[in-house]
Amino acid sequence: MKKEIVPLDILLFENEKELVKADMILLEYAHQAAEKAYAPYSKFKVGAAVKLANGKIILGNNQENAAYPSGLCAERVALFYAHAEYPEVAVEAIAITAKGNKGVIDTPLSPCGACRQVMAESEKNSKQQMRVIMQGEKGPVMVVESMKVLLPFSFLDEYLHKYTNTNR
Repeated sequence: MKKEIVPLDILLFENEKELVKADMILLEYAHQAAEKAYAPYSKFKVGAAVKLANGKIILGNNQENAAYPSGLCAERVALFYAHAEYPEVAVEAIAITAKGNKGVIDTPLSPCGACRQVMAESEKNSKQQMRVIMQGEKGPVMVVESMKVLLPFSFLDEYLHKYTNTNR
């Protein structure tokens, strides 16, 4: 047996004022998107803002449904819209925020597993790293330079090509 340690290169900021201006602006867009979330069941509003290589900023927020599996997370709403509208444009960064109804969220919240997988594929398809900026409602901000930090063992399409008879 061999044990390997996978390092996590994470930048931690005391608050959004310590960020570079572009990241601070993207985070503000994510906060605005969270305010418009449709979360009548969980009361947990999540906002995402995606910055594309062409300078466009795409917003997304969580969309709940009474049939719970039918809802969608903010990150996937934003990324799917970005790819539908600008399929050839790389995603440079995504900012994610959250707001609850039982008090102020003052810690960075990271994306769920499904969103991480979608984000990893988006990064792979664009052949460029995607900066991920995470904050709660206020307080510290966590930044990673690539999805490989948040999902170091993502499932990639190479596995499908190597181990199946797909004609992709």
